[in-house]
Amino acid sequence: MTLEASAGAMVGLRVIDLTRVLGGPYCTQLLADHGADVIKVEPPAGDEVREWGPPFHDGDAAYFIGINRNKRSIGLDLASPAGREVLMAMLRDADVLIENFKPGTLDKWGIGNEVLREKFPRLIHCRISGFGGDGPRGGSPGYDAIIQAMTGMIAATGSPESGPMRIGVPVVDITTGLYAAVGILMALAERQRSGLGQFLETTLFETGLAVMHPHTANYFLHGKPPVLTGNEHPNLFPYAIFATRDGKIFTGVGNDGTFRKLCKEIGKPELGTDPRFARNRDRVINREALRAELEAVFSQHDTEPLCDRLLSAGLPAGPVQAIDKALQSAHVAYRGDIVEKDWYKGVASPVRFDRSKASLRRTPPKFSQHADEVLAEFGYSQAQIDDLVADGVVCRERRN
Repeated sequence: MTLEASAGAMVGLRVIDLTRVLGGPYCTQLLADHGADVIKVEPPAGDEVREWGPPFHDGDAAYFIGINRNKRSIGLDLASPAGREVLMAMLRDADVLIENFKPGTLDKWGIGNEVLREKFPRLIHCRISGFGGDGPRGGSPGYDAIIQAMTGMIAATGSPESGPMRIGVPVVDITTGLYAAVGILMALAERQRSGLGQFLETTLFETGLAVMHPHTANYFLHGKPPVLTGNEHPNLFPYAIFATRDGKIFTGVGNDGTFRKLCKEIGKPELGTDPRFARNRDRVINREALRAELEAVFSQHDTEPLCDRLLSAGLPAGPVQAIDKALQSAHVAYRGDIVEKDWYKGVASPVRFDRSKASLRRTPPKFSQHADEVLAEFGYSQAQIDDLVADGVVCRERRN
């Protein structure tokens, strides 16, 4: 599916994006998909994830391509005073500044939050960092897997056989970016009332703690850290993978009525009234016995027909499958979950409006592809732009 440009919900919003790697770019792509004008300001060496491959397209890694569509890029040396002057010129018409420098970097450059607040009182300044700017670990670098380890995620993931395991997607980075987007939207809503911008921060560490539900809630009540339960839920059963005749299926049951319905659908209604299994608390205690009963049934069915049957009956179930099959599914095609433009293909924004729709207007930019265009919009003449390039302030090519 190809989405044409439309009047998205964020049209008219200008975002100066100083972020690199994942959390920040994920945030700004979400805003850009919905119409925001996102100007990606890259350091002279470029966003380092341009190198995080293979695979590559025209020199840029898929890692970069997947989180930087609908943006314009300019290479700018912010370590130089002249580069910071250019940034300040860009901020005059900006609504949002988002950055993920080490806390204190902007202060060192003389453009910290107090300076920004004085010069641009309506500006929303969002910082993404590992641990925040204060506290015992303030200013320390943060990486997704490190935060997974520190916040208990890895210790809660895996089975007794596998031992603790890293979650297979960078959930901390991505969720921090989502929290940043939510925070920016909250600040914009508040600005409508107060007329003022403000500073906001999301950190990988706080995000890691915030998404550790239900493990934190359980711990606050019973004081016990989670044990490794593999693919199963600590508070529910069945909520697990079961082998079928030709693959695997994941099914989840959230309440006792749904469990009785599942038992009836699979031809074992007696399990729904068995005192060992009738209530969720009993199923959790007796999960080994119930698992054996369900495994015996599911092993007699093929995955796809069984999933279709359960879903048609209103029961949660899904095949355990790789990303290729997921992207090739009929539901993905029907919902338009893949967007395409020229050489680019990606997953569409999951935020769907009935009027102000997301759009794919620009493929991910080459490094500094829009430098001249952007600077001209901010009042720079071509001669001034050429001088900035000659002085190494604006970079048209990456410096390795």
